[in-house]
Order: sequence, then structure tokens, then C-alpha cells
Amino acid sequence: MRRSVHATAVSFLAASLLSASALGQPAPLTLPQASPKSSISQMVGLTEIAITYHRPAVNKRTVWGDLVPYDEVWRAGANENTTISFSTPVTVNGKPLPAGTYGLHMIPTKGGAWTIAFSKVNTAWGSFSYDEKEDALRVTATPKAAEFEERLSYRFDDPTEKSVTVAMNWEKVEVPFTVEVDTPSVVVASLRSQLRGLPRFGWQGWNGAAAYAMRNKVNLDEALTWVDRSISMQENFTNLRTKAGILEAKGDAKTAAELRDKAMRIATEADINQYGYQLLGAGKTDEAIEIFRKNVKDHPQSWNTYDSLAEAYERKGDKKLAAENYRKAQNMTKDPEQKKRIATVLARIGG
Repeated sequence: MRRSVHATAVSFLAASLLSASALGQPAPLTLPQASPKSSISQMVGLTEIAITYHRPAVNKRTVWGDLVPYDEVWRAGANENTTISFSTPVTVNGKPLPAGTYGLHMIPTKGGAWTIAFSKVNTAWGSFSYDEKEDALRVTATPKAAEFEERLSYRFDDPTEKSVTVAMNWEKVEVPFTVEVDTPSVVVASLRSQLRGLPRFGWQGWNGAAAYAMRNKVNLDEALTWVDRSISMQENFTNLRTKAGILEAKGDAKTAAELRDKAMRIATEADINQYGYQLLGAGKTDEAIEIFRKNVKDHPQSWNTYDSLAEAYERKGDKKLAAENYRKAQNMTKDPEQKKRIATVLARIGG
């Protein structure tokens, strides 16, 4: 007699469950973990640093020397080994470490420096299979007394464009280590790659790459070829000044001065206005005032030149000249929003 499709399916399911049970392989359940998983990341320049770990609790236990024995390798967290990844090469406490993802392990000691190990194996369960021969790097770190932390945590302190301090905190102990990045080299490598894409088709991309190298005084010969490529596409105030800065950094002050003079001769109102604000941002208020005064002289019909000059005088603390130029800008502009903004500024400075 032919069995129904339903009966056949039920029999197959029952057989499958019986088989799994007989083999001791019941379907696993997903439940909250006693030590929840966490992750944290930080950019240092263009380099991403990320840590993935599980957070055990103190739970009224003695941690150091008991739950975590001294002088034995520890997973620096709970469950799977803690991992730390670097998207570019770095140095850790002054020692080089290639880009990659590493198993992070620690060896606590009582009253002395701890060992921090970066294992090439990043998929282990805890530190049970840890082998020192698989380390990519070992460094030492000095633990510090810290405020009580119930659950283990990691954090990134004092990040800059070139470095950050990584700190493990648990119970009343903090273990910091410093990660440094050769950010200018990383950025230059990135710029080379970016200039193979869409940025290569405009003068702005080549100039931007050259300007970064100029500011950081790296790869100046290559930067000179980049800015020349920019100038060949469209010579303007911005890329002429970039080339001047590169040549000055290479010791050719005469040609640099000639290029800056040429840049000023071909500058637009917007070029000079932007340059003035760059000087203001750098704290060079008097130089900014001179630049804005030049823009007023060259473009007396523009309300914006007076507005920018007024802002520079205000920054200097000269409220009288600031108010005088704000009023000129207010009278010249046709934009009601600008008139309202300037009126607010004049009320603030007593003009």
C-alpha cells in the first residue's frame, strides 16, 4: 500500500532525530553567555586597530593569582582567545609587527612586568593550545593600579594620528601598551593607490596628494611629480603654492618665492579668501588681515571681502574696524539671511 507524503516526511524526521540523539549530537541552543562578547576599534591615521574579546566578571572572586594564575599564559579575556587586528604594519612598545589578526595572550606576574604575546594563531579556544613558537611578537608591559572594573574591558587612550595606547582593565589592574603607526608612509601608499582611480582625472587629486607629502615632508621628489601633473591639467593658485612649498622644503627658496608671486597674480577672489581663512586657522591673524585687505582692494564690489576682513579684525580684538567692515558688508549684500547674520554679529560686538 502506498504511504502518504505526510506520513513519509514524519517517519524521516523521526528517524533523523533518533539518529542525532543516538550519536550524542543534539541541536545546540543559543543562550546568553556568562562572559558576553564585545569588540572595540580605533583608527590611527588610516590604520584600523580592532580587538574582539569576551568579558568575564569578577563576581566576588579573587582574580589575580587565583582565577587567573600568575606566571601562566592567559587568554586575556574569556572563551575563545582574544584577538587584535591591525590593517597596516605597526610597532608595539617599539617592536615591529606586520599587519594581520593575532591571538592576544598575556602572562601575569606578581609585582613585575607582564608578557604580552601576539600569536599567529587567532582561532584557538582560550590559551589551552597556545604555543610560544607560534608568536609573531612578544613585548612586556608594566601593570598599573586602577579603579575597580567588574567586567574585563579594553579601551584606546590618547589616540593621535600616529599612535594610541591600548589598555586592558579588570578588577583593580590596568595593563597598557603603545601602538605606533608610520602614518605618513601608510598615507603615501594609499595615495598612490587612490591616484590609480578616479582622482587621477582631476588636478585636485594630484595636488591633494602632493600637498599631504609637502605638509609631512615625506616623498618630496614623488610629490613634485604629482604637483607637476596637477599643474599640467590646470595651473592655478592652489597647485602653484603647493609646488612652492615642496621646492622650499627641498631647499630651493628662490623658485618657491617666484611661484608664490605668480600664484598671487593669478589668484581669484575665492582663492584669496580661502587662503586668508587658512591663515586665521593657523593663528596668523595679522597675516590673514593683510590678505583680506588685498582682497578688498582687488574686489571692492564684493560684500564677502569686507565680511571676511571684519571677521579677521574681530578675531584680533579690534571691534571698531570689525564693525566698520561688517556694516559695509551688510549694506552691500542682497541676501536677507546674510543681513540678519551680520546684524546679530554687530549686536554682539557693540557695533
